[in-house]
Amino acid sequence: MASGVTVSDACKTTYEEIKKDKKHRYVIFFIKDEKQIDVEVIGARDEEYEQFLANLQAGGAGECRYGLYDFEYMHQCQGTSESSKKQKLFLMSWCPDTAKVKKKMLYSSSFDALKKSLVGVQKYIQATDLSEASQEAVEEKLRATDRQ
Repeated sequence: MASGVTVSDACKTTYEEIKKDKKHRYVIFFIKDEKQIDVEVIGARDEEYEQFLANLQAGGAGECRYGLYDFEYMHQCQGTSESSKKQKLFLMSWCPDTAKVKKKMLYSSSFDALKKSLVGVQKYIQATDLSEASQEAVEEKLRATDRQ
């Protein structure tokens, strides 16, 4: 079910700056006035995952957000001794259990609009608490898509 929420041009521009130009490490999106998804925070290229998580939760326990992150990790193919650096873009929907039902519904029904406008994201993750949003949990989900 679509919510009628639109995606701002700033979201698409920032996404392209991360995907193509590698200008930023991450971006946090929020729904403004229940009408439009907009950019809230842009993370510098040298920022760590912990800063991404902190900004994702900055609104408080009752706030939902979307986060796009350019995740880097080392991958070693089976039968080789060399490791290669991998980069994957993931889009996370952060809706903590403590958020109001109306807000959770708005964010979950608007997630598709954001997915469709950000072409080329490798993984979509829905998180309701820190165990699902942790660096370890995310890396595990991203590695599951690697060839062995």
